[in-house]
Amino acid sequence: MNEQIHKIVPVELAPMAGYTNLPFRLMAEKYGADRVTTEMVSAKGLYYRDKKTAKLMATVPEETAAGVQIFGSDPKIIAEAVERYINPLDFDFVDFNAGCPAPKIVKNGDGSALLNDLPLLEQVVSAMVKVSDKPVRVKLRLGWDDANIVIDEAIRRVEDAGAAAAVIHGRTRAAFYSGKADWGAIARAKTLVEMPVVANGDIDSPAAAVRCLDVTHADGLMVGRAAVGRPFIFAQIKARLAGKAVPQPSAGDILNIAIDHVRLVDHCAGQVGPMVEMRKQLVAYTKGMPDSARLRQHIFSCQSAQDMVGCLTDYAAAEGIAIS
Repeated sequence: MNEQIHKIVPVELAPMAGYTNLPFRLMAEKYGADRVTTEMVSAKGLYYRDKKTAKLMATVPEETAAGVQIFGSDPKIIAEAVERYINPLDFDFVDFNAGCPAPKIVKNGDGSALLNDLPLLEQVVSAMVKVSDKPVRVKLRLGWDDANIVIDEAIRRVEDAGAAAAVIHGRTRAAFYSGKADWGAIARAKTLVEMPVVANGDIDSPAAAVRCLDVTHADGLMVGRAAVGRPFIFAQIKARLAGKAVPQPSAGDILNIAIDHVRLVDHCAGQVGPMVEMRKQLVAYTKGMPDSARLRQHIFSCQSAQDMVGCLTDYAAAEGIAIS
């Protein structure tokens, strides 16, 4: 296969709380992600100068196309957070989250709760655009639930407010991550605006990426949960879109990538959370490998980078998997 089978669009890593720290973003870029975005950053946390919140925005010059995602619902606080704390940073865009379904977020009127108050959503985006020195993008869901699908109005409003682009996750807040993403709804919303629209939801393989583009005609694809433990999915999707052979890493390749990831987290110590947070990435990397249940038990006993590298190296030797 050597003929391009689809238009080439940017393929990017979705912002995911607890996952998309600096090392994971760097891994995604290394393996082909065209854009990456930080974990959600609280506008209130920035406004009140919370040190833990600021740490979520750690970046390095090696990040070539990175954005910072913020959430909140007070236009004044959000605007000040953008102007004071995000404008000075070396990010390429700022992303506003109006799609997170987590109860602890929506109970404060943030995330996808804003889909129940579209005038307020428009005010927030407008306030951001007025002060931001970077393009503003908005992440949306289809609506609160199936009885309240508002994506058509929402996307018009955020474009009117000056947003440079939108990302649409093809589910409602009520659905969380269950059922199938409605790519048709994304396609319809895209026809209503001039700005670029990025499709998100159920893009978990190169074949799914092609199907999503066939339906949505989106200007970009965003991969979330499927990239955890599989940063190479970006290279796989891009190869498929270009009509090239899709690279299939061996178990040894995957373990080598996981070890590189561990070492990168260790290298970024002080800029990211505790090393133990890497455990869930390692579980994802090794899912489906021989005797992975036993390996998982060992992973969760690891406390340091040395422990994790040793665990993976010992596992490879025991299973006869060649690693470098």
